[in-house]
Amino acid sequence: MRQPPLASSTWLSALPSLLVAVSLAAPAGASAQDIQPRVYTAAPVGINAVSVGYVYSTGEVLFDRAIPVDDVTGDVHSLTASYSRTFALFDRAARFDLAVPYVSGDWSGQFLDAPAANAKSGLADPVLRLVVPISGAPALGPAEYASFRPRTIVATTLRMGVPLGRYDPDDLVNLGSNRWWVGPQLGVSHIEGQWLVELYAGARFFSANEAFLGTSELTQSPLFTLQLHAGYRFRPGLWLAASTRQSLGGATSVDGGERVSPETNNRVGLTLNIPLRGRYSLRVAGSTGIQATIGNDYDTVVAAFTAAF
Repeated sequence: MRQPPLASSTWLSALPSLLVAVSLAAPAGASAQDIQPRVYTAAPVGINAVSVGYVYSTGEVLFDRAIPVDDVTGDVHSLTASYSRTFALFDRAARFDLAVPYVSGDWSGQFLDAPAANAKSGLADPVLRLVVPISGAPALGPAEYASFRPRTIVATTLRMGVPLGRYDPDDLVNLGSNRWWVGPQLGVSHIEGQWLVELYAGARFFSANEAFLGTSELTQSPLFTLQLHAGYRFRPGLWLAASTRQSLGGATSVDGGERVSPETNNRVGLTLNIPLRGRYSLRVAGSTGIQATIGNDYDTVVAAFTAAF
């Protein structure tokens, strides 16, 4: 939505909470609520993969009760191109990923009992990721990997959001965030027969957005996340995973004012990976919110085609 008139001191005092909801509603913030099983699955080194994924999200955007914004809904489409490569790092099978999303979205609602709407399309913030195992995933070539049977993998991840997405400082809803963020994560992946159980714990740290609503400065405290995944492998490449993701924290402040924090949000989802001919695969997934107090409460479906070489 376009920047509404700052009509009262009550609205001004609630502005940080409004920002939390809108920033999470935008595609750049939606990545904070992603669910990703099998991040730490072992793989041979020297493998490249490219993928194209489509994501559709629809649902409500929830605001603090003190803000005169009601019945806000959004429909967001995104197309993401990704590149991944595995390589040897400290004698372990590390992986580097780059994802670049193009997004088109429509949001509508009521501000001060008057209809308000916004539609945007363009580049969202690209995301970089580095995965480095601590134990359980040695650096093996394809021939050696063929006889390797991974069991328990402990690994770390570092993600980074690059502020290259479309950003209008006069608008509350944006595709880019106009700030950097980094997200360290520690994960454990354990295989027992055909079953796989994973637990990830992470955080996200944000730089300041110095062009919020023109000349204001937005700061945000760390956002903490916990993911749990349980999967079953039917045969090589064909697996199904059920997931849950809890996030909490992320208090925001505008121009050093009072910090307002969203309450905890929880999502659940299912992911199915289907092997295709050769080194191709199709992954389909869906997720929904089971608890959301401030931020987006979207239902999301994903389809991604990957080619490895």
